[in-house]
Amino acid sequence: MTDHETDPTTHRPQLTLPRQAHTAEGPHDQTGMYVMHHALRRDFVRFTAAVEATPVSERDVWVALERRWVEMAEVLHHHHSAEDAHLWPLLLSHAEADGDEEGVRLLADMEAEHADVDPALHHVQEAFAAMAAHPCADHRNALEIRLAAAHELLLDHLAHEETYALPMLQRTLSVEENTAFEKSIEKAYPLSTIPFVLPWAMDGLPADVRERMMESTPPGYGLLLRLLRPRFERGERRAFRFA
Repeated sequence: MTDHETDPTTHRPQLTLPRQAHTAEGPHDQTGMYVMHHALRRDFVRFTAAVEATPVSERDVWVALERRWVEMAEVLHHHHSAEDAHLWPLLLSHAEADGDEEGVRLLADMEAEHADVDPALHHVQEAFAAMAAHPCADHRNALEIRLAAAHELLLDHLAHEETYALPMLQRTLSVEENTAFEKSIEKAYPLSTIPFVLPWAMDGLPADVRERMMESTPPGYGLLLRLLRPRFERGERRAFRFA
């Protein structure tokens, strides 16, 4: 792979969050990417605990869990769609120009992994819907199996992306290209998702990381977060009551 590295002292150190597989140092601040991955890993741990611990008889909680899953899955769908449409093709153009066969294979893997994760998420959604409609031990057992399969696929993909694709991004993208990709990510989320996405992404982050994340948001988002957080937290208490 062609190197376009800069002096590591000229750019800000990247975030390293819990369960992160690798930290790709480089000129492009990947705070948003690592925060997104942190939120996804956190959610799967919470969902797994909730599915195991929620009594079958608590139908209202199962309904809340189904709704919460749909919200998370929608965020992940938009995130993957933006990468498929804007990041992988951009990196592929560099890999092909550089004769980087390993990079070409990596990017094919990234797309293939998205193609595996997306239907697995849908299977979990169907299992949550069945549990919400008719809570029973058989439906919970099926949900546990679907959730575990999706969890494994996602963890493997995030680790692969963090270990190989994000370092490739750091090596190859210009400032202008990375800025364009970040703007495409922002546009990928409909305005209707903001009331969920903003408090969801910030949930469980250390204060200094939240401050760093807010530096990249438009003016007023700090106030918006304070307004949205109470409703989000009420929803979390309903869905993850037994987790």
